[in-house]
Amino acid sequence: MNQNSSVCNELRLEQQLCDAVIKVDNVEFHAHKVILCNYSSYFRALFTHWSTPDSRVFDIPNVSPDMMKLIIEFAYTGFVPVTQDNIQELFIAADRFNVKGIIQACSDFLEEQLAPQNCIGIWWFTDVYYNPELKHKAFIFMLNHFEEVAATSEEFLLLSLEELVKIIENDQLNVKKETTVFEAILRWIAHASEERREYISLLLSNVRLALMSPEYIIDSVSENELVKASEECRPILLKTLEAMLDLRTRRYSDSVFCNSLARPRLPPAILLAVGGWSGGSSTNGIEAYDVRADRWVNVTNNNVEAPRAYHGAAFLNGSLYCVGGFDSVEQFSTVHRFDLVTHIWQEVAPMHSSRCYVSVTVMDGYIYAMGGYDGHDRLETAERYLPSTNQWTLIAPMHEQRSDASCTILHGKVYICGGFNGTECLSTAECYNPETDQWSLIASMGNRRSGIGVIAYADHVFAVGGFNGTSRLRTAEAYNPHTDTWHAVPSMLNPRSNFGIAVIDDRLFVVGGFNGFTTTLDIECFDVEAGEWSDVRDMEISRSALSCCVVYGLPNMAEYAAPRPSL
Repeated sequence: MNQNSSVCNELRLEQQLCDAVIKVDNVEFHAHKVILCNYSSYFRALFTHWSTPDSRVFDIPNVSPDMMKLIIEFAYTGFVPVTQDNIQELFIAADRFNVKGIIQACSDFLEEQLAPQNCIGIWWFTDVYYNPELKHKAFIFMLNHFEEVAATSEEFLLLSLEELVKIIENDQLNVKKETTVFEAILRWIAHASEERREYISLLLSNVRLALMSPEYIIDSVSENELVKASEECRPILLKTLEAMLDLRTRRYSDSVFCNSLARPRLPPAILLAVGGWSGGSSTNGIEAYDVRADRWVNVTNNNVEAPRAYHGAAFLNGSLYCVGGFDSVEQFSTVHRFDLVTHIWQEVAPMHSSRCYVSVTVMDGYIYAMGGYDGHDRLETAERYLPSTNQWTLIAPMHEQRSDASCTILHGKVYICGGFNGTECLSTAECYNPETDQWSLIASMGNRRSGIGVIAYADHVFAVGGFNGTSRLRTAEAYNPHTDTWHAVPSMLNPRSNFGIAVIDDRLFVVGGFNGFTTTLDIECFDVEAGEWSDVRDMEISRSALSCCVVYGLPNMAEYAAPRPSL
């Protein structure tokens, strides 16, 4: 509360210079007309158009004294206590009296309270009390958490047919398996089977049936009693089988995006491959991998960042950061931030040291940059960056000089493995505890690995590929922090070093790299449950010395996904 507001509030409490008495159920609130007009168009109209200038007492019906007290206090203090108990009544009162500040406070509170069990109710609430921003956020929350909403929300069962169709037809619906959508509509129908069973064909036509396995279609969909009883479902199943055949024979054809039964949904996260070494020089190319569509999209920005390789890429607070690196002439200490929503590049504070072959990761709102090569020495120093202060701070140095190492985060610690110390490729590894600002050596890997990929996956630290001083490696191993031991895991299909690595959609991806003879655009992924590696669609740009990161939570995620034309 500023000084003027404080004085006005004191005058109100002392009933000094008040020119209005607001009466609610015989409870009187003394106030100043000009103060209420400033916060509410309702009161402005009441005092200037709906009453005479000499009117002093105003009876306000259909509102409780408690709510009026909060509204008047907000007009003087700019503060309102929003609670679980008063939120609905307060929102309704603020909407009626058009107190935008309280409406915003209520909206912020409801947004923070969004959960799978109440998001549909909040969505409905904004139909009655117009708030398009909150309505959109509730709908997006519902799409993002659909699996839990459909399984646990009682409100889900009360959706109208039109509302359910609006949800399941949306490209942004986040489901790992399309079978979840089919099972959700069965649950919805079962809640009022007699009146809803006739909707099965309409709902089924909005499920991406061709993305399911043939076995599931045959055993679960076509054998379902509702589906079998509906003649309208038969042509849908026939079109599904045709779409499945098309998917298998024309895997990368754009026709799948135009088929409502086969169209991939938008992914909740996108894998970015940033920069690297390509065609004998560094590149500024950025490609985005849409895991649901199995497509790479070139998203290189026209306001181009300078080409760089052997750098680090990190995603934090809606922005992509490019840290350090090399352009074939200079080792960089510079750091550039790309706002993924506005598409604007901006240079931020530089690191304390130039670092190419740097290891970069994100933890607890900080970007960590460790080791690397400054053009003269392999570094053991490490530092971290806090965006809110735009400052890099040195942290404890590592036990070893490490360039061309790789790092990850697990259980609140930074793990860094392998690398090159200027003399030999390393098998050693260590972890950093930010609470003590200390590095601790952990068990060494089974192999020396420089140009390695390190990533947290399945509660382990995975160390993949690299160069052992003689050859590029296919092998991979995983570290168990609970036992301080490494064990072998299945080898990649292809040897590689200096590649990108990331986990997305519960799989570990390795991207590009150098195979001992040439840079590659080859991608493969590892599924820990299946225990095997499989090929993924190649990038457009063949490159090594790139860096990968996963971006999520963007309002414009569709801009980084494979284009989906309107149906």
